[in-house]
Amino acid sequence: MATERHIRVASRFCGPPGSANGGYVAGLVAQAIGSLVTVRLLRPPPLETDLALVAAEEPGHWAVLHGTQRVIEARPGTLDLIAPPPPTYVEALEASLHAPGLLEHPCPGCFVCGPGRARGDGLRLFASPVSGRDIAAAPWLPDESLSQGDGKVRPEFIAAALDCPGFHALRTGRRLWLLGEYTCHIDRLVHVGEPCVISAWQLTVRGRVATVGTALFDEDGQLCAMARGTWIEPRPAAQSA
Repeated sequence: MATERHIRVASRFCGPPGSANGGYVAGLVAQAIGSLVTVRLLRPPPLETDLALVAAEEPGHWAVLHGTQRVIEARPGTLDLIAPPPPTYVEALEASLHAPGLLEHPCPGCFVCGPGRARGDGLRLFASPVSGRDIAAAPWLPDESLSQGDGKVRPEFIAAALDCPGFHALRTGRRLWLLGEYTCHIDRLVHVGEPCVISAWQLTVRGRVATVGTALFDEDGQLCAMARGTWIEPRPAAQSA
């Protein structure tokens, strides 16, 4: 591919106020590069702004620039997760109906998990603990606006959908955590209107840094995609800035 391309995140696909959803922009970067990468978010990616994706000096490494400022870095990625057995769609639906984030949410306008977004606008993925399981889950019925034109969901929307459920697996309530690194591998695209399940589970938690795994299953319970996210809780001064 060329040594420079441009990506742009529409305001619809926001995460925290004024910045892009991390999983979505990571999906755009991975699609532009065309291989499995680990995306590192250095600062909030701006919305409605042309960002330059440029090849770095080290082979296989890339940077996303806002002007001269590095916003994102990408490097060759690996993903060796083993997903727990998925809950049923009904079990995921039951979990989401009791999601604590519906009442206390650090980013109610988030494209993926914000309860303030209307149906057909946001994904409204309200992942919550599954009864009797050490996982969180949410049902997903992708709408037509996510189609790539052939009835299948665009890869960047799958990457987005696998982002926020991982945060909710941390069960932090209103405490704000930010996505630091993200690796997403898609085996197969799901279809618009297909009743899917997304599950999420904790991998490690060390102070203000946690890693989580997420997985997407189709209506037959077959694994279609997985992701690993590293989440960071900002220091109090950063949260109030």
